[in-house]
Order: sequence, then C-alpha cells, then structure tokens
Amino acid sequence: MANLKEVRNRISSVTSTQQITNAMKMVSAAKLKRATNAIVDLRPYATKLKEILSNLSASIEGNASPYLDNRSPEKVLLIVVTSNRGLAGAFNSSIIKATNLLISQKYSEQHKKGNVSILAIGKRGHDHFAKANYAMIGNHTELFSQLNFENTSIITEEVMKGFVEGDYDRVEIVYNQFKNAAVQILTTEQLLPLEPAVREEDETQTEVDYIFEPSKAKITEDLIPKSIKIQLYKAVLDSHASEHGARMTAMDKATENAGELLKALKLSYNQARQAAITTELTEIVSGAAALSEG
Repeated sequence: MANLKEVRNRISSVTSTQQITNAMKMVSAAKLKRATNAIVDLRPYATKLKEILSNLSASIEGNASPYLDNRSPEKVLLIVVTSNRGLAGAFNSSIIKATNLLISQKYSEQHKKGNVSILAIGKRGHDHFAKANYAMIGNHTELFSQLNFENTSIITEEVMKGFVEGDYDRVEIVYNQFKNAAVQILTTEQLLPLEPAVREEDETQTEVDYIFEPSKAKITEDLIPKSIKIQLYKAVLDSHASEHGARMTAMDKATENAGELLKALKLSYNQARQAAITTELTEIVSGAAALSEG
C-alpha cells in the first residue's frame, strides 16, 4: 500500500504541474498575439526606411554623417537581446551561444585586448555575461516592463553617442527574429556604422534618379538617427514576440509530456492496485482453506 500512496502523490504532483504549464501556455498565447501585432505593424516601415537610408548612404560622402564612419573595429559593442524569464526552451541559451560564437570567431583579437563590451537587454543575458566578467554597459532588464519606442530610443541614443565619441567602432545586435510561434531565427545585424546598399550588376534594372527635398545632407541628418532607433526597436520587438512564441511552444510540449506521464503513472497505479487486491484475495483464500482444514 505504501507503493500505491507514492504513485498517488506523483499523480497529484504531475497533475498540478500540467495545470500550471497549460495556464502558462494560454498566457503566452495571449501575449504572443499582442507582440505579433506590434512587430508585424512595424516591420514594413522599418524595412523600407532601412532600404531608403542604405541607398541614400551609398550615394553620399562617408563624412556626411558620423554614423557612416566605417573605421577599423578596434572596440566592439554587442547588444544581446534575451528575456527576463526562463521556461522558454532554448530561446535564451541559443542567443548566448551565438554571441559567444560571434566573439570567438569574429572578434577574438578584440576580446583578448578587453575591447568587447556587452549591452544586455534582458535579465538572462545580463546575468550570464556579467558572471563571465565582460564589460557590461548598463542594466536594461527593465525595458520589457514598459516596452515602447521612447524607452528603446534612450538606449539607442546612448549607443549612438558612444559610437560618435569613439567608445565603440562597431555595434552589432544579436537577437531572435520572429517567424512564427514555433520558429525563431537567430540573427546578427550591424547597427553601427550604417552599411551602404550593395549595388548588384543587373542589366534589367534601370537606375532611378530621385529628386531629394530637402537636400541629401538634411535628409541624412534627420533620418539616419531615426533609422538606427527603429532598427534596434524592431530587433527588441522581434525578440519579444519570439520569447512568447518559444514559451508557448515549450509549455505546450511540457503539458503534452505531463499528459503522457500521467497515463504511465495511472497504468502503474492500476497495476499496483490490482496486484495488492490479488495478494489480499490470495491471503483470504489461503486463510479460509487453513481454517477449513483445521
């Protein structure tokens, strides 16, 4: 009977866990809907703005804007976007692994000199790289509690200021790009300096001659900072939607696994209960037979 009690306790425990994971899945599904709407609404605007600025920067002088200064990357800043909470499968660990791989393969010399800094958006990434003794630029784990363009722009302005003043020669973002609830694409993008468009040789395309009003210089001065802010904001929104998608998928799988475990435990419980009943009946029959013989 002690074995039956142990199995009953496990069934109760797994049932409670299943209820929690199912509730977390539904909460993440609701949050995913809002996060998806936000990134879907922003993405066409951000993509078109980046395209315009890339084409514009390809046709102007490199010194027209300090954000186009493509100097040797002696000092590197990596913006790592993770989440504040776990229980999202490999969402955070994949970002951390991708960042470590980027440092070891692309910026190993800068890392040896101590010239690689980390700006972590999200508690998981911040805690990991702080323990690894990287130079941490601020603590931005609070951003997701009030995620909007204004709060993200404050971070971007700090990064832009550091780039202009020579604190960093290159800034890259590592984040999960949202594709759907089950798929997140690990992405690394260069934020600064702004990369000009790559002109491809295509005889079927005709070059469009734009009339700029106001001047190219004025457009560059106004739109480049905005484009950089939009790029980081899009990356954070992508990561935010990816987090809820990953968590919803992970909790759905956990709920499914709990159901499978419950089936196995209930089968084990019924088998143990049947064995106990059979043992008791055997003892009763044996006792009755002994009394009748006596």
